Amino acid sequence: MSAQVIMIASGKGGTGKSTVSVLLGSRLAAAGKRVLLIELDSGLRSVDIISGVYGKTVYDISDVLSGRCQAAKAIIESSIYPGLSVISAPYEGGVVEPQALQKLIQVLDSYYDFVLIDTAAGLGAPFKAAVSVSQMALLVLTPDPVALRDGHIVADVLYDAGLQNVRLVVNRVGPNTFEKGAVEDLDECIDTVAVQLIAVIPESVALQRSSAAGQPLAANALAYRAFDNLAQRILGKDIPLVVR
Repeated sequence: MSAQVIMIASGKGGTGKSTVSVLLGSRLAAAGKRVLLIELDSGLRSVDIISGVYGKTVYDISDVLSGRCQAAKAIIESSIYPGLSVISAPYEGGVVEPQALQKLIQVLDSYYDFVLIDTAAGLGAPFKAAVSVSQMALLVLTPDPVALRDGHIVADVLYDAGLQNVRLVVNRVGPNTFEKGAVEDLDECIDTVAVQLIAVIPESVALQRSSAAGQPLAANALAYRAFDNLAQRILGKDIPLVVR
């Protein structure tokens, strides 16, 4: 059985893309799926902290793609999210070529049910390489005009590249988000980006603290339920949105 490859992208930085990648991977793994998360955000590495593998990595995705080591040496299992494995990005440098990433995915294909690719923000080389191997894209945006405008640009590029299975994740939605006037409601988010909504992730202090500390998100947190619902939708189940 072939792995489903899902890229997690954003237009601007700071939308919570890496956190969404880790938490989605954790809930897919909790559903019994074999999950590998590949981080391509060189120089802005954070997946190792969020997934609890900080200090355990010897090799990174740059080492793998350049041929300096085999993929197995760079894969680290999360100690806080059972079933989730990670290949981290380098702290600096590194080149992501589509052909090298395609070759890696071919090698990993039979070992995993899902390969999640946490791309760098924007439309650079990591983004283009991820597009070349993905069957689905999650566009992670916050409900503000800049993020939505940039998200629309990214969505157009994804569609132009032939990737039709694109879904919108609106992150950091608080109880008063749409009372501030910058964005009216979720419908405006969807209309601006022109992408079908798959998840709304609530603003969560618990999520911020757990991610920063490399600790698991508590199961009673509303964000936990939102990520679980996102995973279930990706698995084909009809699950309602969770909005505070």
